[in-house]
Formats: sequence, structure tokens, C-alpha cells
Amino acid sequence: MVAKLTKGFWPKVARIILRNRILILLAVAGFTVFLAMQWKNMQFSNTEANILPDDHPASIQYNAFTKIFGEEGNAIVLAIRDSSLFTPKNFNRWNTLSKQLDAFPEVDYVISLENLKELIKDNDTQTFSMEPLIAHPPKTKQEIDSLTNHLFTELPFYDNLVYNPKSGTIQTVIYLDKDIMNTAVRNEFILNDLAELVEDFEQETNMDVRISGMPYIRTWNTKSIVDEIGLFIVGALLVTSIIFFFFFRSFRATFISMCVVIIGVMWAFGILGLLQYEITILTALIPPLIIVIGIPNCIFLINKYQQEVKKHGNQALSLQRVISKIGNATLMTNITTASGFATFIILDSDLLREFGIVASINIIGIFILSLLIIPIIYSFMPLPKTKHLKHLNKKWMDLFVNWMENMVRNHRIGVYITTVAVLVLSIIGIYQMRITGSRIEDLPKKSHFYKDIQFFEAEFDGIMPMEIVVDTKRKNGVVKPATLKRMDRLGGVIDEIPELSRPISIVDLVKYSKQAFYNGIPKYYQLPTSQENTFIMNAVQKSSTDGTNELLQSFVDSTGQTARLTTYMRDVKIDRMEEIEKDLQEAITKQFPSGRYDVFMTGKALLFLKGTKYLVKNLLLSLALAIGLISLFMAYLFRSYKMVIISLVPNLLPLVITAGVMGYLGVPIKPSTILVFSIAFGISVDDTIHFLAKYRQELTAHRWHIKKSVYAALRETGVSMFYTSIVLFFGFSVFIISSFGGTKALGGLVSATLLFAMLSNLILLPSLLLSLERSIANKQVLKKPQIDILPKDEDNPKDK
Repeated sequence: MVAKLTKGFWPKVARIILRNRILILLAVAGFTVFLAMQWKNMQFSNTEANILPDDHPASIQYNAFTKIFGEEGNAIVLAIRDSSLFTPKNFNRWNTLSKQLDAFPEVDYVISLENLKELIKDNDTQTFSMEPLIAHPPKTKQEIDSLTNHLFTELPFYDNLVYNPKSGTIQTVIYLDKDIMNTAVRNEFILNDLAELVEDFEQETNMDVRISGMPYIRTWNTKSIVDEIGLFIVGALLVTSIIFFFFFRSFRATFISMCVVIIGVMWAFGILGLLQYEITILTALIPPLIIVIGIPNCIFLINKYQQEVKKHGNQALSLQRVISKIGNATLMTNITTASGFATFIILDSDLLREFGIVASINIIGIFILSLLIIPIIYSFMPLPKTKHLKHLNKKWMDLFVNWMENMVRNHRIGVYITTVAVLVLSIIGIYQMRITGSRIEDLPKKSHFYKDIQFFEAEFDGIMPMEIVVDTKRKNGVVKPATLKRMDRLGGVIDEIPELSRPISIVDLVKYSKQAFYNGIPKYYQLPTSQENTFIMNAVQKSSTDGTNELLQSFVDSTGQTARLTTYMRDVKIDRMEEIEKDLQEAITKQFPSGRYDVFMTGKALLFLKGTKYLVKNLLLSLALAIGLISLFMAYLFRSYKMVIISLVPNLLPLVITAGVMGYLGVPIKPSTILVFSIAFGISVDDTIHFLAKYRQELTAHRWHIKKSVYAALRETGVSMFYTSIVLFFGFSVFIISSFGGTKALGGLVSATLLFAMLSNLILLPSLLLSLERSIANKQVLKKPQIDILPKDEDNPKDK
């Protein structure tokens, strides 16, 4: 029924396109202008990638935390490890820098040596007051030495907050206004104002300022993505155009193909703007992806046009056959490629869903552009010259095709033995794979902000915040001695974990208050006894109302019912992160009875752990769905489960080989690498469709003679499949130049997988068809597919 409805469809499409050339070109131009007008709606993402769905327990807990305490991770840290800092000129210049930063409206407050407060007991009134640590700018080296000695040895409250006593590193903490955290204002402040002030300071003092913190990392990360988009587009255009010209030796064909993919890139940006999606590290890959995926469409169409011209020299007939013969096969291959990306749409991750939607839409869009523009443009041009058709008879290409045919004809047993051996080795490699990754693992390794991250991890034990929220279920329950002791014991557990920094909470303020009560003697930096508690708690309440103590106010809610305990985590692998989470959860369960307290862990560090595990699990489901969809697609086309198996084997094998290579090379499974399999599978199956489409046509032409049909299909499609695979290989290799580890891995692994897929489709697939010729030659099985992938060859008398 479907075959009857679609009979003659593509010849009709060819007539419509060629008879309405001017109108179609105007329509394409008009739609391109419309999408170009949507570019103004494009914006780069200023927010953290939302991997977990909103209804995930970890997301619910994090949202509950931010509702009480506001946006987490709004601190930028500046640090210096240089003995020359402790001279009057440089020391005072460092304090001046803190004052300058504190004056910006984007900054909420600053914790630095310049405004550091010391809790002092007034012996006459028996009350506490917060006095400046630095009453006036020091004028001599002796004053500075006395001040730093006092800070390092007598004020443990500020240990790991503003100084590291072991190395002498001094740190300034800038807390940004939480309202600008996810806006472009944050980026402007960091890239312009902060950068300018720090640069001036470094030039004046000849000291190196280290900068980090989640807002700073996110801002520079976004800037790196922006910078790489243009690099990828130019790189993809350059590589594909050079390879295309090398194959076709035609400036005209190369120029037309470049025009098609450039318009495709314009559409990609326009659709991002039209849908008002933010440009993320994934959606930034779509424009160069469109170039890499679009060029094979151009290769198949132009190659077929030149073959037809060489055959009979009739331009009108050649163009008509390009559309009618290649159109449907190219549509099917683009649908399978789009399906590989579209499977991301089912995931709950906004990041992947938007990537899947935009990529699949643009893949279909580049197919439409190729099918419309190439035949129309060629219809206005003279026939290709003889020199433009020479590539069809290249000796080295003939040698390659002959080699493939020889392997299939005479060495099938060797092909199968090699396949099984590679498969076994790959499976062994797969067992060596591990799911891992870290929050900063894929960041640009050579960037200044990555080196600064390593500096702060060494000096202050990490920059990735991890929060523990304690709900006492009663007003002012936080300041009860029992609660404080439980939090202190939990803090001791955290302090013993080497990957976590010293925790900061209301407990530290209470300890500091007792130290002040005993005239600042460091050994009294501890929780008060029951007898001391009443008087010292009054001091805590007084100091908590002091406007200069904003940092500590943020650790207890307004009712005194809920407190937060903040620590920072080093960059660790996921398996170690899971161990830390387990240890902390055991300590929480031991210290806080569930009936009296509600305690949970949250923070960016924990969200990353949960998000990575969630993403890997769902991407594996996405790959399974892609395989299932394409299997159904093959079954619909050929109505034979054997043909489905035959078509899947040469495409699943490269995925297994790539996974094995990852295991041997120690490349872990993580979000950036698991993407490879769905993308590569959707693209590699295109060659299978082209080959089987031509094979089925040759079956009809050769009256179901399997061997003749296989060899004819191999010779006919082998060149185009080789061309497109090489373009895809080098096209995806462009991503290797990325400074992001994830993008680099994506480019390298997809390129390798597609190379394996080319060899598999050109050697293993024909071998399987020949080995199973008796069972698949049954005319009842392959009598007529529900959709004609390729129409009959009008030049062949047998088809007539």
C-alpha cells in the first residue's frame, strides 16, 4: 500500500524542484533572512548546566537549600603566595585592591586583611566588640610581621579562610551579589572590572595574583566556548573544503558545497535564536557538526550528477535522476543520523534535550538545502568539463575498490577471523572501562584559570562547595549546646577527610567567642561548657547583629532553626566522591537522630556526582533507543529480520571496538565520552543504508543474483562511501583542537568510530551478504520493500 502511494513520488519532486528553480531559491533566501533575524535572540549560557531533572531528590534538596540560604558558590577568591607581599608598599596595595573591589555594586561584601575583624572582650563591661585587625596601614616591616604572626598563630578562626599558615598564602574572598550570579552582569564584572584591577595590581607590584571560585570559572569557561565556536566553524570549513577539492578537483563543486553548508550554519544559529535556547558547550558544537554532516550529502548528490553526465551527457536528465535516485536514500540516511541525536530529546536533562532538538532539526534542514540548492545551481551552469570527471577514474581509487572486492571475494574467512579476534580483544578492553570523571577534568588544561584551580586546591583544599544542612525542627535550636556539639563532631569527621577543607559553620563563631572571653588565648578556641554557654551565647547574638559580620550571618537562617555547614572539595574522581558521600552519611546518621533532626547533604560537588551518574545511565538508554529505532527502520524497509541483523552488525561492531580502545587507553565513561556512541551510530548507519539501497536495486537488475549484486553495489557505492567517511573522519577530527577535554574526546572517538564503521560497511557487510546468500536470496523475503529506497534504473533493460 505504502509502495503504491510513494510510487513516482521522487520523480514528481524532481520535476517540481527543476520547474520552480527561481521561486525555490527566493524561498530559501527569504527563510534564511528570517532565521538571520532571530540571531538577536541568541545568548550564551550564564547558568550552570542543569543535568538533573527538577523532580530528582538531589535537585529538590538543593532548591530547598537555596531557598533558605540563597545562591551557593557566589565567592571569587584572590590569593598571593609571595614573600614580597609582606612589605609596607605591597601589603597596603593589596589592601587597597580589596577596598576597590568592595566598592563595586556587583560585590556584596569582601573578606580580606583590610577589613578583617577581631572579637575583643571588654573587661570593664564584660561584653564583646568586633574591632578591626588593622587599625591603620602599617608603615614598617616589623608592624607587618607582628600583625601576620598574630593572625597566623592566635586567630585560628580565620585559618583556611584568609590565610594558610604553612605557606604564608594570603587570600581575599569576594562575595558577589546573588542576584547577578546567573546574568551577563557577572561576566562583565569578571572579564572587565576585576581583570583590569588585578592587572594594574600585578604591574605595580610584580606579583602574581591567583584567582578562582565558581563564578570566575564559569565565566571564563563560557568565554572559552564562545572563542571556540568560530574556530570550529572555520576549521570544519577549511578541512572539508580541502578534502572535497582533493576528491573532486573542481572549484565549482567545492564552492557550491561550501555555500550549502554555510547557509546550514546560518540556519543553525537562527533556530537556536528562534527557540531561544542558550548556547552551551553542546549546542556550540551544532554549527560545525552541520558542516561535517552536510558535506557527505553534497558528495553523494554531486558524485551522482557527474556519473550521470559522464554516462549520457544530458544535463536535464542527469539532474532529474540526481533527485529521484539519490533523494530518497539521502533522506533515509539523514533521518537515521537525526534519530541518533533525537534520542537525547527523551532525557530529562535540559542540556541534552535542547542539543537533541536543535541538532535533529538542522540535520533535516541541511538535507533539504542540499537537495534544493545543488541541482538548481547546477541547472544554471554548463556541463562539467572532462577534467572535472577525472576523479571518477582515479587509479588509486580503482586500486582501493579492487582491494575491497578482493577481500570480499577471496578472503571472507580471514575477514571473519579478524572480526572475531578484534571483537574478543574489544570485549576484554570493555571490562577495563570505568565510570569516572571530575568537575574540572574537561576544562582547558592550559588555561590560566585551570592552573589557578590547582593552586587553590593545594593551598586551601578545594573550591567546589559541599553543604550539610541541619534542620533542628525548633526555633533557635541551632544554638543549643547539644546541637553545637553534634555539629562539631561532624566537623571533626570532615576535617579528617583529606579531600575536604576545614568546615565553616556557626560552631566556629561560638568557639571564637569563647577564645575572646578568655582574652584571645588560642587554646580556648573550643565550644563552651554548660556553665559558660549562657554568657557566651549572648555575645554570639550581639556579634551576629553586627553589620560587618555578613559571612557568619549566612550560616544560620533568620529563625535560628536551620544551620549550614560548608566545606570545599578537591577535584576527585567519582568513585572517591561516592566513598566520601558514604562516610559523611554514616557520620550524619550517627550524630543526628532522624526523629529530632532533618539533615541532608547538597551543594555543587554532590550535584555533579548525582548528575554524572544520572547522565551516564540515561545516555546508555538513549543509545539503546537509537539502536532500537534504527532496527525498526531497517525492518520497515526490508521486512526481514535477517537483513536487520546484517545491517546492525557492521555498525555495532565499531562501537564495541571504540569502547574496547577506551578501556585499553584508560579513557573513562563520562558524559562527554558516552555521547560518542549515539552520535557515531546514527551517522555510521548511513553507509549501510546507501550500500543496501544500491544492493537491492542491483538485485532487481541482476534477477536476484547475489554475487553480481554485491560486487556491483560495492563498486557503485564504495567510492562515495569512502569519500564521505574520510570527510567525516577529518571533519570530526577538527574538535580535537578544542581546549575542552570533553569536546576533544568527542572528536577523536567519533572520528575513530566512523573509520572503523567505514571498513566494516565496505568489507564485513558485503561478506555477510555473500555468506548468507541462500537465505537472503529468497524473493519472498526481498520481493518488494514497503518503500523503494532507490527507483529502478531507467537505462537498464532488465528494469524496464
